[in-house]
Amino acid sequence: MKLATPRWWYTRDRSARRGGMPMIRGLLTPVSWIWAAVTARRIARATPFDPGVPVICVGNLTVGGTGKTPVVRALAARLAARGKAVHLLSRGYGGRLEGPLRVDPETHTAADVGDEPLMLARDFPVWVARDRAAGAAAAAKAGAKVIVMDDGHQNPSVLKSLSLVVVDGETRDQEWPFGDGRVFPAGPMREPKARGLARADAAVILLPADLPQADPELRAALEPAPVLVAHLRASSPPPSGPQFGFAGVGKPWKVERALRAAGCELVDFAPLPDHAAYDEGLLRRLAERAGHFSAGLVTTEKDWARLPAAWRARVTPWPVAAVFDDWAALDALLENAGLG
Repeated sequence: MKLATPRWWYTRDRSARRGGMPMIRGLLTPVSWIWAAVTARRIARATPFDPGVPVICVGNLTVGGTGKTPVVRALAARLAARGKAVHLLSRGYGGRLEGPLRVDPETHTAADVGDEPLMLARDFPVWVARDRAAGAAAAAKAGAKVIVMDDGHQNPSVLKSLSLVVVDGETRDQEWPFGDGRVFPAGPMREPKARGLARADAAVILLPADLPQADPELRAALEPAPVLVAHLRASSPPPSGPQFGFAGVGKPWKVERALRAAGCELVDFAPLPDHAAYDEGLLRRLAERAGHFSAGLVTTEKDWARLPAAWRARVTPWPVAAVFDDWAALDALLENAGLG
């Protein structure tokens, strides 16, 4: 059973009680110490595999919900425009196939390879592999001249030429992307912030379209890592007329905010756990709720990729893209990594 992301993870106020029971932080803290220690030991003892081509890792410091996949897509498009044979590599979270294998969007499903790889495979060669080193080797053998790895900042098995960490820049409503700094499961951090930033070549603050500037305090919290800023912008307007929205992503409340900010006439919104499985029963319940308002159904591209084929015509996907504020700064990072 998948559980929804606790909103209290993302508040620095340890006495706050929005969206959950923060008193359990204290009970979970000893487990978080073990998690952090195991992660640090795994990274320190690893001997990374060199696939013979540059590997760019787009990871994060927290558990889900930062916008890694749009940044991966933007980065891959930038490299492809420069004539690079770019392949993408993913663990294939949520898929049953261990790989390494190349994703075929015409034959594979999200249940096979995961929703994000399936979505990205319509634009680029994508490989899924539980063993990231084996996946990188397969991509290089198949002709990749550069590999962009979706997630894996805490995975030391592959030698990285460039490591970017994506940070959720939406700090309004007392939300803070790192919570009070505690590591999973007491908080959202995959590892202590200072350790993760020390291995990063740069941080990418990803902002929603309606927030023009990054929070200066957040920029300061990422020092001394170089900081790039990107905005998550809609690739097309949301559907017209009354809409019932739903999303099973790391922070579904951000999808609701973004739809409303884009002018969508949302009559209601259903937040679901990250990578939620859309079976017939759940989809019928969502359709019934939408029908109560005579509304259409709208969701994210990532969620739409998990829908059964019979339901895709009944739900509108709302695509978004990461647009960097300073593309020249991104190009400079690529050049420094030997990808100019």
